[in-house]
Amino acid sequence: MSDSPESAIPRVVVIDDDHEILKLIVMLLRRIGAEAATFADGQTAMAYLSAETPDLIVLDLMLPDVDGFEILSQVRTQPQFDRVPVLILSAKANSESIRQGLELGADGYITKPYIANTLIDKVRHMLHSERTKQP
Repeated sequence: MSDSPESAIPRVVVIDDDHEILKLIVMLLRRIGAEAATFADGQTAMAYLSAETPDLIVLDLMLPDVDGFEILSQVRTQPQFDRVPVLILSAKANSESIRQGLELGADGYITKPYIANTLIDKVRHMLHSERTKQP
């Protein structure tokens, strides 16, 4: 998480193998003053996350190399991510996937296709949630 003051630019990691979705999310995040680090596969994202702690993670479940649930599980076992919210953004709209994501520690779940304003509202809320506030 950013160790800088409240006025710091929020850092969001976005993991999705659809490059068009990545571009759209980056554009939406810029609109609210956040910066994004984007990854199209899980291994590259996890390598980045081993060295960086963002303010929010937006995670697709269906990735080419590592299942999004596995990434979520790994993130939730590492103490540096205790206060980092995770938002799942996935085409998996069935109740079992939603339940599993939330049980593994996701803080929110939005299904694709999504409405841009819904995503932005959720991101804003999560960036200001209790989980992201310092103890």
